[in-house]
Amino acid sequence: MNTTILEQPLVQFVDPDQVLKSKGRSFHWARRLLGSEHSARATRLYSMCRYLDDLADESLSIEQSRSTLANIKCSILDGQSDHPVIRDGLSLIQECNIDPGVLCELIDGVALDLDHVAIAELDDLLRYCYQVAGTVGLMMCSVLDVEESAAWPHAVDLGIAMQLTNICRDVKADAQAGRRYLPASMVGNLSAIELVDPSSDLRPQLQDCLQRLLEIADCYYSSGELGLSYLPLRARAGILTAARLYRAIGTSIKNCQYQYWRGRVVVNGFKKTALTAKLLLGAPVSHAFWRPTYQHDQTLHRPLENMIRVNRSSNVYHGL
Repeated sequence: MNTTILEQPLVQFVDPDQVLKSKGRSFHWARRLLGSEHSARATRLYSMCRYLDDLADESLSIEQSRSTLANIKCSILDGQSDHPVIRDGLSLIQECNIDPGVLCELIDGVALDLDHVAIAELDDLLRYCYQVAGTVGLMMCSVLDVEESAAWPHAVDLGIAMQLTNICRDVKADAQAGRRYLPASMVGNLSAIELVDPSSDLRPQLQDCLQRLLEIADCYYSSGELGLSYLPLRARAGILTAARLYRAIGTSIKNCQYQYWRGRVVVNGFKKTALTAKLLLGAPVSHAFWRPTYQHDQTLHRPLENMIRVNRSSNVYHGL
């Protein structure tokens, strides 16, 4: 296939470490705990995923972005590309034995953001979270050399939890971009513009929605952390740190009474340092940090039925 259409990307290629430092501060903070090889791989994975995400978020032409994403998907399936970010991603796929189908599922999720976004049901939101973030969790398993398939559903759950947190944090910014991820079943069929600075009569319902979504996120975070013991020992602290930093965003939203319209919450450097020190001291006494203690809660994946399966050699993951 001719891949020259990708030679002039919508987003300029930047060194992966700079991408992570500027756009993924929580991950940039946590990656130092992964070890050099896994840190480098995770940074490259983030750079590729961020490039794909930016094609939708920073698009000047919806049709051009849609066409570019479609061509990238073909390039991934063909295993070749002239674009530096995608070429490096393909190299990472080969190095880590990542299932290309998982990356294609991520692209399909990103492409949804080019359409009119108005989520109808909670299950629709969870499926979207799987596509754009649960898939990243699966790819991280390969990046971190995780061979045990029992880890995969926990990795999916951690990705879903983080994406739910992102959505609750960025309600206003997403609404300004014309997107409503809050399910109509929870807030009514509101337009995106109504979410930017909601009227006083709408605010209690929106606060209740964020509270509920963050409670759901906590269930997925808990499941995600139960998979830590499947990771290489050094990587456990890094992934746990990233998870807890994201979870802290949800706590900050809660402390602000879920009033997202007052401003975007952040976890500052002092809080990151304190949280990291606390979890590094406490993690070694957790049984889940050292060995699996529970079966995965399959009810968490009921909304994901009939979605992509993960094929790796003779192992087929049917957990979704």
